[in-house]
Amino acid sequence: MQYSTKNEQQKPCVATIGSFDGVHQGHQFIISQLKEQARNRGLASMVVTFANHPLKVLRPDARVELLTLSDEKECRLKALEVDRVVMLPFTKELSMLSAYDFMDQVLSRQLGVKVLLIGYDNHFGHDRKSFDDYVEYGRQLGIEVIKAEPLTTPTGTPSSSVVRQALKEGRILQANEGLGYTYCIKGKVVNGFHIGTKLGFPTANIEVDADKLIPKDGVYCVRAIGHIGMMNIGHRPTLDNGPQKSLEVHLLDFDGNLYDTDMQIEFLEYVRDEQKFDSVEELKRQLMHDEEFCRRFCR
Repeated sequence: MQYSTKNEQQKPCVATIGSFDGVHQGHQFIISQLKEQARNRGLASMVVTFANHPLKVLRPDARVELLTLSDEKECRLKALEVDRVVMLPFTKELSMLSAYDFMDQVLSRQLGVKVLLIGYDNHFGHDRKSFDDYVEYGRQLGIEVIKAEPLTTPTGTPSSSVVRQALKEGRILQANEGLGYTYCIKGKVVNGFHIGTKLGFPTANIEVDADKLIPKDGVYCVRAIGHIGMMNIGHRPTLDNGPQKSLEVHLLDFDGNLYDTDMQIEFLEYVRDEQKFDSVEELKRQLMHDEEFCRRFCR
């Protein structure tokens, strides 16, 4: 396993390691401590994470619901202005390394880690050792191991699982608060049913990566390409869409062709549950109410 060039190996650094799914406020707080430690010691700062989710290797049939796909995670980590972001490919070979061997072979020899900052609930290596074990291994390997302070807020300690649950329950404001930014999905605009155009609400149908977490079914106030919009996630029961789930967004005050373009959609607020109406006209009236809600919310 080779993860860095010779020049990179020669740059001593302070590093932290984790999955960093979501790069939420708790992660951001750890990385702020990482940068401070590196600055105080005159070393480079490094975040070590994984290019693919470990479950995809350890349990290939398990469903993965990621807050940030690999490219999104890398982009958000780099935006935090650390000196290096290392995206390790998670392989079966890597999964079999003990904590000691990982610190020795990867962190010390290949990545030049001199100080390791460990999150308060973080573990690595197939043997999942304790913080005291990491300290002892570091003493043997010439790596100083220190523990990061956790971020505490009035609503608790931010975590990926808490944000994930909030999104699954449609609690967008709480999810965004935990993330420190608006949750977003991105995907290609694909051909849809064109029913929205006939109703006066033309929609862009979004095709999203299967590993990306999609919030609870319902109607949302969103923002995309500089426009406020309303998005429906679900099965469109009034229109007999069947079992196929769709993600459709109607952008307010927009007129243009979006087919085959990539679109990023930010979730601002949950509007209502998806529901079946007695007629298309009733659905249309509700869509007008939804539009007014979104306009009021964004004022």
